[in-house]
Parts: sequence; C-alpha cells; structure tokens
Amino acid sequence: MTSVHAWCVTATLAAVIMMGGPAAAWAGPGDDDTFERDRQAILAMTGDFTVRFDMRETVPFVNGYEPLEPKVSGGHEVVRVAEDTGRVIRLQHMLVVGGGMIVKHWRQDWEYEPASVLVYDRAGHWTLQDVPADGRTGRWAQTVWQTDDSPRYGGLGRWEYDGGVARWTSDETRRPLARRDAVRHPVYDHYIGTNRHAITPGGWVHEQDNAKRGMKDGVDTTFVHEVVLNTYTRSTAFDVASADRYWQATAAYWQQVREAWDREIAARRGVAVPEEAEMGSLTAERLMDLASRLVDGARTLASATDEARQIIAAAARGEALPAPVTARR
Repeated sequence: MTSVHAWCVTATLAAVIMMGGPAAAWAGPGDDDTFERDRQAILAMTGDFTVRFDMRETVPFVNGYEPLEPKVSGGHEVVRVAEDTGRVIRLQHMLVVGGGMIVKHWRQDWEYEPASVLVYDRAGHWTLQDVPADGRTGRWAQTVWQTDDSPRYGGLGRWEYDGGVARWTSDETRRPLARRDAVRHPVYDHYIGTNRHAITPGGWVHEQDNAKRGMKDGVDTTFVHEVVLNTYTRSTAFDVASADRYWQATAAYWQQVREAWDREIAARRGVAVPEEAEMGSLTAERLMDLASRLVDGARTLASATDEARQIIAAAARGEALPAPVTARR
C-alpha cells in the first residue's frame, strides 16, 4: 500500500470515528471503490467500547432438553489494529477489567479474496481449506483466534451495503465450544454457526446464530439453537490508557507468537491443539503468563518469545509442553 493510500485510509477512518454516522462507516474514499469501502467497514470496528454480551438458547430439538437461562454480561473493550497490509487486517481485542487490569481477548483477522481459510474440522484440530478461485472474488475471510492466538474458527463472506447498513455475513462454520459452555461439560460439543458483523451509528454489533451439536445415539444431533448479540458502543468512560500500555509492552511478543502459529499451520496445512475448557487451549495459560511476566519486567522479550516458540512447536507436534523457565533472563 502506497504512503498516499495509507494516509487516505487513516484519514477516512478518523473521520468515521469522529462522525459516528452509519453511512460514514462504509463510504470509503469513493462509493464505487468496493475494496476500500470494505476496508473502512472493518477498520470502523477499532476503538474504545462498552460491550454488552447477550447469549440466549432458544429452541430445543431434543426431547427433555431445557434451554439455559439467558446469560447477559458486559464490560469494557479496546480494539486496536495489530497489522494492516491492505488485503490483510488483524484486529486485537483487549478487555479492561477492575482496577485497569488487562485481559488479552480474541483476535479477528480479515483477508481479502483468500486462497484458503483455516477451519475447525474436529475436536482440537484445524485445517486449511482451499477456496476455489471462482469463490474468492469480492469476499473476505474472517479468522477468529483465541486469547493466546491459537485458532478458533474461520469463515468466508461478503460485505453488503443496503438499507443504510454495512454488514458482513459468514457462511456456516463449525466452531469449538466457548468457555461459557465448555466449563459446564454439556451434552453438545461443538457449534455450527453463522457470524454477522454490522456497523451501527454508535459502534458495531457481532451477531451469531448457533446450532449446538453433539452425538446422540451415534448421530450428530442439534440439541438447541442459540442467538448471541454482542454490542460494542463507543465509550471512553474507563481506563483506556491501561490497554494501550499493555499493548505497547506486549505487541512485539504477540507478533512473534502469531508468526509461530502461522508457521506451524503453513507447514502442516493446519494444526492440532488440545482444547481446555477454562482457557480455550492447552497453550493459553503458558503463553498468556509469558506476556504478563514481560509486562512486569520478569522476562525479556527475547527469552519470552523463545519459550513461546518452543511451547507452540511442542503443542503442534503433540508433545508435552516444555517446563516453564522461572528465572528472569
């Protein structure tokens, strides 16, 4: 991307955030420039937000299954651009909890007209799925990653603009259980779901339609449907600076972690990582702890990234994780 092009993108995004209007969020440098319009819709999801998470099981499809009570929670979240090459945009989410504590949250990567998409195909296993040339045109892949940058799910869709709304809708994708379900050890063990991202006057929304599925009498069965509505409303009424300090201290580390995962995925055309109910993946606690110790000054960037690479390589090979290094180095 040329420097002039990059400046135009940055200037347009700044205008989107300041104006806050739904049309501004997707107008882009030119209404006929579909690619740039899509980019601005994606970049409009960056900023500082108060978030409301609303998850509701709706219709049961198995006799005797009782849908859970709705689960509604909230918090504050900062979304920053981790990388932008033009055709690839990586957005990092960070939760800001009590006392300015930061929890690195999920990451969403967007790639324009991708040759392949990383998909969840069975428990603890993800595969690079080729996208036919005639199925790429004008479409964006969204890949969602866990807190430790191990994979979660990927899907393909197209940004659409009608009725004054910019929205992207995925194809149906298979997904591992979220923590809210995994810690309960439910009768189902995965989702088949559709994602929708839409830009609103005050921020954006992430909607999900999920079928919660598992084996029953030897047959893959839908137990219940779930709708999820996560609403991101622009706000600075929380400690935004603490998230930026965390990201400044750890961005280089997390870049190395991302690249290590990417190498393993490219080498194997996918990756196998054992799932863990509380943290999402077997590697999460170790990789997140290394980032915390880097912030505290207990580890150097070089030693933290070296240990992270060893952890990721061992997990990808199906080996026991290396012992943690306790001394500062």
